[in-house]
Amino acid sequence: MGELFTPTHLLLVLVVALLLFGPRKLPELGKGLGEGIRGFKDGLKGINTEDAPKTDAAAAKSTTPDVK
Repeated sequence: MGELFTPTHLLLVLVVALLLFGPRKLPELGKGLGEGIRGFKDGLKGINTEDAPKTDAAAAKSTTPDVK
């Protein structure tokens, strides 16, 4: 079956994208794609930090019942 991402395949994809979107639109699409990937990675980092255990002060404050 061969390699999936050979230079010939990548060149063909670039030519097709250039024909579909035009040379003016490609930089905007690349920028949007980069921002989307960056946002996705930041979102994953945010999920990982939420799963981290709380600090001792925050844990002590949240486990202390309110007495009135």
